[in-house]
Amino acid sequence: MTLLLRAGLVVTGTGRELENGWVLARDGMIVEIGSGPAPEAVEIIDEPNCVAMPGLVNAHDHMYQWATRGYLPDGTLFEWLRALYPVWARIDADTVQVAARAAMARLLLSGCTLSTDHHYVFPHGRAGIFEALVEAARELGLRFHPCRGSMSLGESKGGLPPDSVVEEEDEILAHTEELIGRFHDPQPGSMCRVVVAPCSPFSVSPQLMRDSAELARRHGVRLHTHLAETLDEESFCIEKFGRRPVELMEDLGWIGDDVWYAHGIHLNEPEIERIAEMKTGIAHCPSSNMRLGAGICRVEDLIRAGALVGLGVDGSASNEDANLAMEAHQALLLARVRNASPRALDARTAWRLATQGGAECLGRDDCGTLEPGRCADIACFRVDDLAHAGIKDLVAGLALAPPARAQTVVVNGRVAVRDGRLLTADEEEITREIAAMSVRLAG
Repeated sequence: MTLLLRAGLVVTGTGRELENGWVLARDGMIVEIGSGPAPEAVEIIDEPNCVAMPGLVNAHDHMYQWATRGYLPDGTLFEWLRALYPVWARIDADTVQVAARAAMARLLLSGCTLSTDHHYVFPHGRAGIFEALVEAARELGLRFHPCRGSMSLGESKGGLPPDSVVEEEDEILAHTEELIGRFHDPQPGSMCRVVVAPCSPFSVSPQLMRDSAELARRHGVRLHTHLAETLDEESFCIEKFGRRPVELMEDLGWIGDDVWYAHGIHLNEPEIERIAEMKTGIAHCPSSNMRLGAGICRVEDLIRAGALVGLGVDGSASNEDANLAMEAHQALLLARVRNASPRALDARTAWRLATQGGAECLGRDDCGTLEPGRCADIACFRVDDLAHAGIKDLVAGLALAPPARAQTVVVNGRVAVRDGRLLTADEEEITREIAAMSVRLAG
């Protein structure tokens, strides 16, 4: 089937900005882009008052946390985690499915077309959690990279999480390998790819990190973990292992072009250069970092060094929202605050982080830009509404005044959002379900 999308301005992400532009897709892939007179298609979408750009990419998230928003609003990361671990110990597949549907719906409505999810809480005896995530993405039509996360280092072994939410390492590895076999699709245009993702240096053992890296590389899948998020984490690594977080990762084989880290805030200059040299990615999560008072990622230094940098909403329990356009806005302003300079980061670079940068972190060379041969993932944002009408530079305007919703969202050549409304699920039903589940989980 062919789909033609016309917009007042098409931003390809490759340096081209086409007035009265159009994108032609066939069978989920872009076949042609141009401006002016457009070819015929079976389905035509006209958005003359919109800017169309590549679908946004969410490079870090914890979707189950949509059911636990608003807890400990003034806590540090470690305080916040200790307060929430007992709540998360009560989750099951139903919790995860309801929370994931809410998170994914919000992401799609914000213009996101490709998202990862770092799920690392698997309470004992609760089956079907990972399957619930995959099914939610299929239902809503979101391109998805679910991470089989893990925690094995409980309090009794010197870790941060309580023993009730950690797993045995042999079971983690066996289950991870099973899920790769069931759900990972490495083909171009894939809608689902599995990631191996132990949670963090303070919740898993060094041996699990090594074994996870070996497992992932044996199966050709990517690796993801939290790193250098807080000074508490840095102190933990130095006291327990005698190494800074990045040094520890290198010792364990966790650096390279198949790895991306969440946060990467507390990095020194040699670490930034090493991460860039090894083509390891960083998922910058500005709203969550500010919410938890974790610090400011050195985004402009990472970009200057040539590192791969994307954006993530992080779990909504440390963000309370899942709007990638807002993260582009926050990244833009936060870099300028850190450097006391408006030249630290420009709007088009912020949008690149939200699109191609995230795709690069996730290892997708078929997403993140609008070009022939790439996936037909497109986000359209209105520029004739009260928030944007009259803005001279439309692309900069969308970063400086982030839209609450996308007007139209296309994933894999299929329309998932139209006129700001979700087409693949009932938003009001999702809202009722997550409200009820949040109350139930609170006990």
